[in-house]
Amino acid sequence: MMARPREFDEAAALDAAIECFWTRGYEATSVRDLAERMGITGASLYNAFGDKHALFRRALDRYSERGTTARIARLEGQVPPRQAIETVLRDIIEESLRDTARKGCLVINSALEVAPHEPDCRQAVADRLGRIEAFFCRAVAAGQADGTITPVLPPEDVARNLLAVLLGIRVMARVQPERELFEGMLRSALTLLGPVTPAAG
Repeated sequence: MMARPREFDEAAALDAAIECFWTRGYEATSVRDLAERMGITGASLYNAFGDKHALFRRALDRYSERGTTARIARLEGQVPPRQAIETVLRDIIEESLRDTARKGCLVINSALEVAPHEPDCRQAVADRLGRIEAFFCRAVAAGQADGTITPVLPPEDVARNLLAVLLGIRVMARVQPERELFEGMLRSALTLLGPVTPAAG
């Protein structure tokens, strides 16, 4: 006997779940809230996505893939490494300033709310932040190789500091979303890269 096809758009339902978790937070979001927002029954939710925790993991994956992961894929290898780093940080600033509801970043919100209490969720968040750090590390190494980034510090150290600045912008955006503040944070971050110099060769 063939399984019945799902009678809803799974991608659209997942997008609705993202909005629900993003707006209310993990703990304050019930399965009933999710089902209502997604426009499906609780039984359909469980059949398609598993429990609330499993749905949250799927939502986090989709959110990440459409956000910073897509941004990195668009830039890496397409523009000079130093420019790629600055563009990612500037994009985060502009995105944060447009966030009039002050929802922040779902991944970082989850790092603060869910990760301390949910080991596998903690790992999921760590994996996503690790991807951003790895991008910064690759870009710094490439910039050091072409002479546009100072080799004073190891790429790993610079990458961790850049990630810390990105996280700081995202957190401050929820309480003090001011361009002057963000630009100051960006200037401090870019000093880690050293003075601007033309690429070698």
